[in-house]
Amino acid sequence: MHQLNCLILEDEPLAAELLTEYLAQINYLHLVAVCENAFIAADYLQNESIDVIFLDLHLPKIKGFDFLKTLPDPPQIIVTSAYHQYALEGFELNVVDYLLKPIELVRFMKAINKLKPRSAEATGLSQEITLPDHIFVPTNRTMTRINFHDIIYVESLRQYIRIVTTDQTVVTKLNIGNFEPGLPAQLIRIHKSFIISKDHIKSYNHKFVTLSNDKVIPIGATYKNEFLNHFPH
Repeated sequence: MHQLNCLILEDEPLAAELLTEYLAQINYLHLVAVCENAFIAADYLQNESIDVIFLDLHLPKIKGFDFLKTLPDPPQIIVTSAYHQYALEGFELNVVDYLLKPIELVRFMKAINKLKPRSAEATGLSQEITLPDHIFVPTNRTMTRINFHDIIYVESLRQYIRIVTTDQTVVTKLNIGNFEPGLPAQLIRIHKSFIISKDHIKSYNHKFVTLSNDKVIPIGATYKNEFLNHFPH
């Protein structure tokens, strides 16, 4: 993925410091500036290419949404607020996500995974958008890189998922439904509890898939026809 330039618009030093710490762990997010009010942020928007703003709402001088409404072509917006009552207005303004303070790392990562890559026009390139080949997921207090081509399967553990790759097994506090969007085509859902890699299928029949590590995965009735459409039978 092309690097996304980020701006934090936040007047609380501790909140800004936490967001800065989170952003530093994700290699495709580049923090351009931390601004304590909308006037400073406006200067950066005039002179820098900003792809994402982390927007606090209760700012001095001009409130967050009032500032957003002044932007003719706003970048992607992730709201960071201690107040839940403005969420509806936020989504009416097409924000990417609305994060309530204090922001947990898992919730932050869910928001980050909703960001769209930069368009070819924005990057000055004529080719199609380059899709990411990896994702960072929270494990304890660190971020672990998962390369999509290394994934053998993903298993739902209710509010957690187990990601089994060719060289590691990672358990992270993510819901499989939130993890699924944006995955590359080789990763397909074949059961309410399983996503598998087509590249690691060893054998299959109408009921089960055996993967390259000899793990046998059931094919759910809801996903059976779609799965069999991918392969001869």
